[in-house]
Amino acid sequence: MIRVLLAEDQHVIRTALAMLLGMEDDIDIVAEADTGATALAKAMVHQPDVAVLDIDMPGDMDGLDAAARITAQVPGCRLLMLTAYGKPGHLRRALAAQVHGFVLKTAPPDELLTAVRKVAGGERVLDPSLAVTAWDLADNPLTAREAAVLRLVAAGAEATEAAAQLHLSAGTVRNYLTAIVAKLNARNRTDAARIASEAGWI
Repeated sequence: MIRVLLAEDQHVIRTALAMLLGMEDDIDIVAEADTGATALAKAMVHQPDVAVLDIDMPGDMDGLDAAARITAQVPGCRLLMLTAYGKPGHLRRALAAQVHGFVLKTAPPDELLTAVRKVAGGERVLDPSLAVTAWDLADNPLTAREAAVLRLVAAGAEATEAAAQLHLSAGTVRNYLTAIVAKLNARNRTDAARIASEAGWI
């Protein structure tokens, strides 16, 4: 029996997925969650064989953050990510979190069931439509400090606020932002934040 934790914030979708998986004789839904933090907590309690996690969940911990934490704290649990989009940044973070499978929500039900079984059996699963995207992932051109600056700016901080939080001068932060915009071939800092976010660099 494959013991599964299912995490999806949209109640209707989670219920449908639970019904789909629960109809199989070899799959048992041991817990459900609607946030990344709840998924982590329930994974630690129930120790599932597979966690099926939606990437986009509300709160401070999305599905990929939860996946990374589950990898560290529940090492016996294998991870299968669900997403509506095959963004390069999501794939990059998924690989960094050591997930074992990545399936689009638009995939036929049989593909999800097959993915759960393969992941539980020790295999890795990548939706064929995502394979080219995964192959073409570019390296992150940003330094750790540049990424920290851009992350704050992307969250709405002004240069002076970012400087205060990072214990830098406002001029230094502006210099970092100029370098970031140039590296990413962006139109401005807002465009740079969008590019870096979609690529999974911040």
